[in-house]
Amino acid sequence: MKAWYLLYCKPRSEARAQQNLALQNLETYLPMVSEEKSQRGQKRICRVPLFPNYLFINFDPSQTSVKQVHSTRGVSRIVNCQEKMTPIDDRIIHAIRMKELTPSQSVLDTPLELKTGEKIRFKDGPFADLEAIFQEKCPNKRCHVLFNIMGQINILTVPEQSVERV
Repeated sequence: MKAWYLLYCKPRSEARAQQNLALQNLETYLPMVSEEKSQRGQKRICRVPLFPNYLFINFDPSQTSVKQVHSTRGVSRIVNCQEKMTPIDDRIIHAIRMKELTPSQSVLDTPLELKTGEKIRFKDGPFADLEAIFQEKCPNKRCHVLFNIMGQINILTVPEQSVERV
C-alpha cells in the first residue's frame, strides 16, 4: 500500500536525493523554510530544509524495491526500515504542508519604522530585554541607539531586526 516514509539523506544532499527519486517517478516532499543568513556582512534570505538531511517519500514498498530507494544517489537509508516499515500518517504531511504555506511570521516582513527618541528594547544578543532610545537608521539595515551603560550614554550600532518598539 502506498504511504509516506521518512528518508535520511547524506549531508546536504536532500535536493540531489529528491531529484534522483523524481527520475524514478517517486513522489517526494522536502519541506523548506526561509531563513536569514549573513554572508560577508550582508544579510540575505535563503530557502533551507525544515528538517536537514531528511526527506519524505510516498511509495508502495511492494511495487518499488526498498533496495532501489536505498541505492539512490543522495539517500542514506529509510528511517525505521526493518521487517515491517513504519509509514507516516498523511495528516502529518498535510499539517507540515499547511504550515509551510502559511508561515506565522515571515522573514521578509517590512522593518519597523522607528522615530528618533522612541524607546526600544533589544530582542536578542548580549543586551537582550534591556531598553534604549532609537537615534537614527544607518545603511545595511542597521541603526544607532542611545544606550545607558554604567551611568554613561553611549551610541551603539545594531542590526534593525534585533530591536523592537517598547
